[in-house]
Amino acid sequence: MTNGAPPPIRPARPRRSGPLRYLPLGIAAWLVLEIWLLTVVAGATSGLVVLLLLVGGLVLGSAVIKRAGRRAFRKLSEAVQQQQRTGVAPAQESGGGGALTMLGGLLIILPGLISDALGLLLLIPPVQKALGRYAERTFERKVREATPGGLGDAFQQARMHRPDGNVVQGEVIRDDEPSPRTPRPDDPQLPRG
Repeated sequence: MTNGAPPPIRPARPRRSGPLRYLPLGIAAWLVLEIWLLTVVAGATSGLVVLLLLVGGLVLGSAVIKRAGRRAFRKLSEAVQQQQRTGVAPAQESGGGGALTMLGGLLIILPGLISDALGLLLLIPPVQKALGRYAERTFERKVREATPGGLGDAFQQARMHRPDGNVVQGEVIRDDEPSPRTPRPDDPQLPRG
């Protein structure tokens, strides 16, 4: 039975951009390539060599991540101690070397020879610096492009557009200090005589 109300209209999903549209296909192709390469190596050598390569990648990747995590924790504790002593926060160094080192360790942990090669490539300091600078420039460019009115406007736009398609226009006026109000003749709080 229906109650006479029309069914709710769902807003259309936004279309994915070009690279995001093909991301699942790229991941599937990467997995197939990894499996194929492992079978080729197993056929050329033996299954034991492939197993040793995979276990070695797991151990090496774990050690890299553990070392990068300890280094990041040590830098954090040194920064906190310096701030407590001097009262000034130390300057942040750019480049994202710790994050790229952890990403390299994670890629080494993943089973596969291509991911191991990419992970080992991310452990090279010049590659880390180049990727860190590229990521920083890209982030700054995206922030410049995305802020015509500032971050506050983005939050306001997100708040004003409701999921059902209605737009709620309005303005909030905050009166922090109560000011003496001048009574109006149509004010319901005034006694009528």
